[in-house]
Order: sequence, then C-alpha cells, then structure tokens
Amino acid sequence: MIDFTLSPSQRAVLTTASNFAATVLTDASVAYAHVPTQRERFVAIRPFYRLAVQRGLLRAQMPPSLGGTGGSLLDAALLVEAIYGVDTSVSLTIFSTGLGLSPLLIAGSDEQKEEFLKPFLSGEGEPLASLVQSEPGGTANWLERGGKGLGTTARREGDEWVLCGEKTWATNSAGWDDRGADLQCVVCRHVQTGEEQDPDRDPKKDIMVLIVTRQTVADNKPEAYQVLAHLETPGHTAVSGPHVKFTNFRVPAKNLLAGPGKGVEAAAQAFTASAVLVGAMSVGIMRAAFEAALKFAKEDTRGGAKPILERQSVADLLMGMKIRTDASRLMTWKACQALEAGLGPELAIEAKIFCSENAVKCVVDAMSAVGMSSYINASPFPKLMNDALCLPLFSGGNVGVKRRQLERLLLADDYQPWASTFQ
Repeated sequence: MIDFTLSPSQRAVLTTASNFAATVLTDASVAYAHVPTQRERFVAIRPFYRLAVQRGLLRAQMPPSLGGTGGSLLDAALLVEAIYGVDTSVSLTIFSTGLGLSPLLIAGSDEQKEEFLKPFLSGEGEPLASLVQSEPGGTANWLERGGKGLGTTARREGDEWVLCGEKTWATNSAGWDDRGADLQCVVCRHVQTGEEQDPDRDPKKDIMVLIVTRQTVADNKPEAYQVLAHLETPGHTAVSGPHVKFTNFRVPAKNLLAGPGKGVEAAAQAFTASAVLVGAMSVGIMRAAFEAALKFAKEDTRGGAKPILERQSVADLLMGMKIRTDASRLMTWKACQALEAGLGPELAIEAKIFCSENAVKCVVDAMSAVGMSSYINASPFPKLMNDALCLPLFSGGNVGVKRRQLERLLLADDYQPWASTFQ
C-alpha cells in the first residue's frame, strides 16, 4: 500500500524544523547582508550555526546507534525543505557538515567514529565538517582512464601520509578562522613519489580518503595548509567554499579513512545521499518563491480593478509552479525510499536533476508573474534566483556529472528501467 501520510515522528521533525526556521533563520540575513566579503559574512552566521547545534540539527544527521537522533533519509529531506528556503547560507552550512561527516559514517572504523564524532554529538560549540573533493581544474571527469585525474596526492612516509594539492568549493573546509574545519574528509590520489596518473591504470584503484582535523593542521607548519582565496558568489553569500592548498601536509597514518581503491565508493555514497537532499533544497526554494508570488498576486492589482491572480496568465504561472513543487517533493520522497531500500542511485540522481532545474524555472515564473517589482533587491526574488542557480551546478553538476551517471546506467546491458520504481 502506498501512503504519503507523515508519521508522528516525521511530523515532529517538520514542526521542530519549522520552528527553528521561524524563530532563528527568518531574519538571519540581516546579520550578514551588509557585510562586504564572503569570509566575513560566513563568520557572521556563526551565532546562528551555534543555535542549530544547540537545537540538535547536527545530531539529527547522525544515527542513534552512534549517539545521534537521525531517522530516515525522508526525515532529513523534511528537515532540509523546512529550513533551506528561509536562509540558504545558514542551512547549507549546517547540511554541509552532515555531508562532511558522511564518509566517516560510511567507511570509518569503530575507533575512528568514537574519536572523531565527539564534537558533533556534544550539542555544544560550532563544529564544522567538510567533504573535500573538488579541485580548481574541475573533477567532472576525474575517473576517466587516460585523464589527469585528481591533482591532490598522498604518499606514505613512515607513520604518516604526506598530502599535496589544491582543493576548492568544499563548503566549511577552512573552518571559522582559516585553520581548518573540525573534520575534513579529503579525497586524494595515492602515489609513490608524486607521479602523474598512469594513463593505462584505472584511476579508481588509487583514490583514497584521509581525515584532517584542526589538530592535524595545528601540528603542521603554517605554510603546509593555506587558504588561497574565499570565492565570492552571487548566491549563498554567507557560505564558505574556499580555495585551499596542502603543501607537504602530514597526516597520521591512523587517519586513513578509506585506503587506495576504496575512496571512490565512500565519496560516491556520500554524494548520492546528498543528491536527494539537493532535491529537498530545491523544493524549499520553489516553496518560498511560490508563497511570495501567491501573496503578491492576491494583494496587488497593478493598477487594475482586481488582484492579478484573477488574470488567467498569472494564475496559469502560479498553477505551474505549484504543480512542479508538489511533483518535486514527491519525487524526492520516492528517491529517499528507493535509496534506503537498496534500489540503487537512479532516482536520487533523477531527483537532483529534476528538482534543481525546476527550482530555477519556478523562480523565473514567479518573477514573470510579479513583473518588474520582482527585480528590485528589496523583494525576495533576486536572492531566490541567485541561490536557485547554484542548485543544478553543485553537489555534482547536472550536465557534467549527474546526467553522465544516468547515461552510464542506461547503457548497462542489465539496465532495468523501472526496477527502482515498482518496489
């Protein structure tokens, strides 16, 4: 039997998230909108992040078996939708910590989980985590045989790994003070002496993941870990996704999270789950755009005798937005169920593509319904548009990564188109 009724625990998640959004996030942008640089705006959201930690939003991203309070992937999607459309910068910082912890939850030993999860379970402070994969030259084709592959390398020297290379777009990776997040899961390429990738070797065999903590950064020379730039972005204006450089950066051998040949799977599982949550983020944006446009259309006449919602062209735009929002939400929920049931990544990938691209269209349609008034900065729509434009691009771009993943599924000889649909 198919039933979309939320359980009492899921309604509790939704209520908690909605209360947090209403009491903490509604006016959060006031604290950073006037601040001149991306890094300073990021630092300005620290008090809001601290409140999220105190309210249990980090523990909600970890399973009860490890001391967290997290439930199903659908629970996470409900949480994401409820808060993301209210303030994308604070929300993305919160959920990027969850993404940063994912490789540890997926591939970590019991000893590693015991050691490294403690600050994130405490309910105190402002601990940050980051999944560090992207590089300045891009990573869409990083596993292609014969290509350059990852530029960030790790070689073993005694009881340490020596990490060299540059990373970018890894949310939270530099921490609040440019001396690193509390936990970074750094995806890198195993080498013997720093050599280029062998064009005849399967790149997957050399991919590994190292855990880097703030203590690891402190134990290295200052020049071994450098923040080269904080990238200024038109949306998510208080999010930190810096350009960083590791130079002969030493990591204890015990911090090996996924050895050579096992790193791709750890990263892939983390990004597949995040694809579903990007679907939920997209629904949050669509929801905010629809609600703002609906309110305007019910109240404003644009100089006429009746509200513009009574004009068929405007009503049609709003109907389309509502339909796409509801369809995107249900697709996200189905993708959550399929992924947790072990039915593969197809619906998660589809949800990321479908929802993120519809988020952009919904904001455009909202602005078309409202008209020129939607283009002033005092309205919510320019911010919604700048935030929405990022959704098809990040967490594995739709063109360079996600559609190529779907293409590989379709090309497989044993591909079953509806296997994850009717289960």
